[in-house]
Amino acid sequence: MKRVVSILILTLAITVTGMAQNNRTKFATDMYQAKHEMIIEELGLTQSQQKQFMPLYEQMEREIYQVNRNARILASEVEKKKNPSDKEYEAAASALSRTRVQEGEIEAKYFEKFSKILSKKQLFQLKQAEVKFTREMISKKKRKN
Repeated sequence: MKRVVSILILTLAITVTGMAQNNRTKFATDMYQAKHEMIIEELGLTQSQQKQFMPLYEQMEREIYQVNRNARILASEVEKKKNPSDKEYEAAASALSRTRVQEGEIEAKYFEKFSKILSKKQLFQLKQAEVKFTREMISKKKRKN
């Protein structure tokens, strides 16, 4: 009987964990899709531009995500340790501090690629659309709470 209860509890825990991960994945996917739709609309991208630009933009987002993820993992590992060394603290702090620089380098690399697809005005509007999206998401979050 104890074994059956243990198996049921384990199954329930795995199911709940899986559902939570699926919800986070769906939320992230929905956010990216909404952001991409806003960018397409705000920049007035043609079908041709969309086909060229969006895969590059998504690639840039993945690279930026990975930089931030790596820094967060390192910081999380340090937080979990009982007595991290100064060297470990320094490495984590440095990784977190470098993320903005690395993001900027990635954006600069893709700006060159984007400039072959987008007009000068659209390049300018891109940053504005990203900021607008972020502000709208923060505003929605505030209204929800």
